[in-house]
Amino acid sequence: MAIAANLRLHALRFAPAGESDDDSRRRGTASGRGTADGEDLPYKVELWNETRVHVEQVLAVTVNGSIGYAAYYAATREHPDRYITLRHKNRIVSRWNEARH
Repeated sequence: MAIAANLRLHALRFAPAGESDDDSRRRGTASGRGTADGEDLPYKVELWNETRVHVEQVLAVTVNGSIGYAAYYAATREHPDRYITLRHKNRIVSRWNEARH
Protein backbone atom coordinates (compact mmCIF):
# COMPACT_ATOMS: atom_id res chain seq x y z
CA MET A 1 0.00 0.00 0.00
CA ALA A 2 1.39 3.40 -0.91
CA ILE A 3 2.11 5.63 2.05
CA ALA A 4 1.02 8.70 0.11
CA ALA A 5 -2.57 7.45 0.11
CA ASN A 6 -2.44 7.06 3.89
CA LEU A 7 -0.80 10.40 4.66
CA ARG A 8 -2.66 12.96 2.63
CA LEU A 9 -3.06 15.55 5.36
CA HIS A 10 -5.27 18.59 5.24
CA ALA A 11 -5.47 21.57 7.55
CA LEU A 12 -8.57 21.59 9.68
CA ARG A 13 -10.71 24.68 9.40
CA PHE A 14 -12.71 25.97 12.31
CA ALA A 15 -15.29 28.72 12.20
CA PRO A 16 -15.37 31.33 14.99
CA ALA A 17 -17.99 30.86 17.70
CA GLY A 18 -21.45 31.61 16.35
CA GLU A 19 -20.44 31.15 12.72
CA SER A 20 -21.27 28.09 10.66
CA ASP A 21 -19.05 26.44 8.07
CA ASP A 22 -21.48 27.69 5.42
CA ASP A 23 -20.88 31.31 6.51
CA SER A 24 -17.14 30.82 6.24
CA ARG A 25 -17.43 29.15 2.80
CA ARG A 26 -19.63 31.96 1.44
CA ARG A 27 -16.97 34.49 2.39
CA GLY A 28 -14.23 32.24 0.96
CA THR A 29 -12.23 32.30 4.17
CA ALA A 30 -11.05 29.79 6.72
CA SER A 31 -11.70 30.69 10.34
CA GLY A 32 -12.77 34.15 9.25
CA ARG A 33 -9.12 35.24 9.00
CA GLY A 34 -9.05 35.93 5.27
CA THR A 35 -6.60 33.19 4.33
CA ALA A 36 -5.84 32.61 0.67
CA ASP A 37 -7.12 29.62 -1.28
CA GLY A 38 -3.60 28.10 -1.38
CA GLU A 39 -3.25 27.92 2.40
CA ASP A 40 0.34 27.77 3.57
CA LEU A 41 1.31 24.18 4.39
CA PRO A 42 4.97 24.60 5.31
CA TYR A 43 5.86 21.02 6.36
CA LYS A 44 6.58 18.44 3.64
CA VAL A 45 7.69 14.83 3.71
CA GLU A 46 9.66 14.06 0.55
CA LEU A 47 10.68 10.72 -0.95
CA TRP A 48 13.78 11.12 -3.11
CA ASN A 49 14.79 9.06 -6.15
CA GLU A 50 17.40 6.31 -5.84
CA THR A 51 20.28 8.62 -6.79
CA ARG A 52 19.08 11.42 -4.47
CA VAL A 53 19.05 13.92 -7.32
CA HIS A 54 15.40 14.99 -7.17
CA VAL A 55 12.24 14.49 -5.14
CA GLU A 56 10.31 11.57 -6.57
CA GLN A 57 7.15 12.13 -4.55
CA VAL A 58 5.84 14.42 -1.83
CA LEU A 59 4.26 12.01 0.62
CA ALA A 60 2.61 14.50 2.96
CA VAL A 61 2.09 18.22 3.49
CA THR A 62 0.74 19.82 6.65
CA VAL A 63 0.56 23.03 8.61
CA ASN A 64 1.51 21.31 11.88
CA GLY A 65 5.06 20.26 12.76
CA SER A 66 3.97 17.36 14.97
CA ILE A 67 1.83 15.89 12.22
CA GLY A 68 4.66 16.45 9.76
CA TYR A 69 7.06 14.53 11.97
CA ALA A 70 4.54 11.71 12.44
CA ALA A 71 4.18 11.44 8.66
CA TYR A 72 7.98 11.52 8.29
CA TYR A 73 8.40 8.77 10.88
CA ALA A 74 5.76 6.63 9.14
CA ALA A 75 7.53 7.20 5.80
CA THR A 76 10.86 6.01 7.24
CA ARG A 77 9.18 2.79 8.36
CA GLU A 78 7.40 2.31 5.03
CA HIS A 79 10.56 3.02 2.96
CA PRO A 80 13.55 2.12 5.18
CA ASP A 81 15.93 1.85 2.24
CA ARG A 82 15.13 5.27 0.71
CA TYR A 83 16.26 8.84 1.32
CA ILE A 84 13.42 10.78 2.98
CA THR A 85 13.36 14.37 4.19
CA LEU A 86 11.12 16.40 6.45
CA ARG A 87 11.18 19.99 5.28
CA HIS A 88 9.87 23.19 6.84
CA LYS A 89 9.54 25.68 4.00
CA ASN A 90 13.02 25.63 2.39
CA ARG A 91 14.91 24.13 5.34
CA ILE A 92 15.46 20.40 5.92
CA VAL A 93 14.48 19.63 9.50
CA SER A 94 15.26 15.91 9.45
CA ARG A 95 16.54 13.37 6.96
CA TRP A 96 16.52 9.59 6.79
CA ASN A 97 19.60 8.12 5.15
CA GLU A 98 19.55 4.45 4.40
CA ALA A 99 22.54 2.47 5.58
CA ARG A 100 25.02 2.15 2.74
CA HIS A 101 27.45 -0.74 2.86
